[in-house]
This record gives sequence, C-alpha cells and structure tokens, in this order.
Amino acid sequence: MKKTTALVLAILMVCVLLLSSCGKKDEKIVLATGGSTGTYYAYGMAMGPILAAKTGIAFDVQSTGASKANIQLIETKEANMAVVQNDVMYYAYTGTDLFDGTKITDFAAVATLYPELCQIIATKSSGIKTVSDLKGKRVSVGDAGSGVEFNATQILEAYGIDINKDIEKQNLGFGPSADALKDEKIDAFFCVAGIPTTAITDLAMSNEIEVIPVDDDKFAELSSKYGFYTQQEIPAGTYNGMTEGVKTVAVMATYIVDKNLSEETVYNITKAIFENKDEIAAAHAKGLELDAEKAVQGIPEVVPFHAGAEKYFKEIGVLK
Repeated sequence: MKKTTALVLAILMVCVLLLSSCGKKDEKIVLATGGSTGTYYAYGMAMGPILAAKTGIAFDVQSTGASKANIQLIETKEANMAVVQNDVMYYAYTGTDLFDGTKITDFAAVATLYPELCQIIATKSSGIKTVSDLKGKRVSVGDAGSGVEFNATQILEAYGIDINKDIEKQNLGFGPSADALKDEKIDAFFCVAGIPTTAITDLAMSNEIEVIPVDDDKFAELSSKYGFYTQQEIPAGTYNGMTEGVKTVAVMATYIVDKNLSEETVYNITKAIFENKDEIAAAHAKGLELDAEKAVQGIPEVVPFHAGAEKYFKEIGVLK
C-alpha cells in the first residue's frame, strides 16, 4: 500500500513538472516596437530571437506607431512588452503632455537601452551659437504634438524662451527640417534621435552646420524638473565639420512591460539582455550601447521598476 502511494505521488510529481515545463515553453511575449523602417523595430527583430533562445520564451515582435501607441497597447493587453522613450513614460504616468488628462499606469520599467539625443542644428552663417540665440529666429521643432516638440518646449523654456511667442515656430520632421535649413527657409531645428542621424549627416556633407550645446546648469534644471533627461555628448566627428564634442541632453529608449508579468519572466528577460550583450551587438549596432549601470538611469521616479528587473539589478549591484 505504501509503495503504491509513493508510486502515485511520484507520477503526480512528474506530471506537475511536465505541465510546468509545457507552460514555460508556451509563454509568449508580444514586443511592441516602432515603424518597420525605424530603429525600434530593427532592434526588436534583432534581439527577439536571442532572448527567445536564452529564456525559452517565444517573442512576437510587432511593428507599431512607437512610444505613445506602445503604452496604449500594453494598457489594452495587445502587447506585454514595448520600447518607448522615457519621457513618454513620464507623460503617461503623470497624465501630462502627450497624455494630457489621461494617466496610464499599467506598465513598469525594465531598463534603458540607448540615448536619443536632443540635437539642435543651425547653419554657421546664422550666427547662432547658443540656445539663447534662437530667440526671434525661424526654428523647426518637430511635428506638431510630437515628443520632439515637447522636448523643444522644455529646453527653450529653461532658457526663458516661449516656444509659441519668442520664435517663429515651424513644425517639420527631420528630413523636411534639414531641407528647409539647406534652402535657408529656417535658421535652426530640433531633432531627437540616436546619433548619427541620417538627415543631419546628409545635410552636413553639403552645408556648414553648427551643433548647439545645452549648458550644464540647464541640464541640471531640466533633470530636476522632469526626471527623465540624461546628459550626453555628441562626439567630435559625428558630423562633417564637427571638431569638438558638444554637450546636450537626451531621452532614453527604454524597455517597459505589463506590470502584471511574473517576476520570474521579467528577471529572466532582463538577465538575458545584459548577459548576452556581445551577441545582441553582433545582431544590431545599438547593442553596443547596452550598459547595466546606465540602464537604471533616466527612469523617472514616478515610474516603478518591475520587480523582476529590480531583482536582477540588485543582484549585480547597480541598484541598492
């Protein structure tokens, strides 16, 4: 009788383990990225198979409308992981700017991936050397209602410039802005993107450009007020004619997840990202910028880390 009971219990234990194993293999992450020609999508497509191989979780990488749309997809449970700009995370959690009046808090932060630098470009002939010099000038600030326009608003405000009153504002995308500068229809433009940015690279090959810095004290002010800005440098030689590095501020491309994903799942994903950096970098150049210590910077205080990500970062000593 005892032998029979022991045998039954052993069989039940094997069944439980098999079911648990099957459940793990059937787990799927829907990763929302960005447009099919953009960096978010390409990076997601490069990283997805690597994370799947390391974690045993299936990754379904989806092309989307990027940051704001991705947060909404997590809210509606159409995605459970996404890449977004960290400033857009802040707007969602606080119900401001892009999410004016509507708070979305269904997600938690995993890690920042790489910086998207706020690049302010003028022509040499304009005489513009500082952000203060933009007052009264014709300036493109990105598409209307875009994240770029909000970044421009905040940076200009730090210098006492009202985006709607103190400049001749134009709302143009990166390519059209570069063309307008080339044709002398504007004096300067804002571009928020990873470097080098193709539109600026092409512009600098045929025109002398000035890359405008954001001063240290203004970075401190912006960082204190919003919590999502980091300080970065556009290195000398990034664009034709750049002989010195230029300090600026940046927002960060960041992984977020549905806050209800299990701690184990998010821990395994986070660990797989940072312990397979070389493999990821071989698949996509942005993988070279993965850095566990920097990955916990730039997360706004109002946005919590997911418990699984927090466990990994505490384990390796980059979070207390």
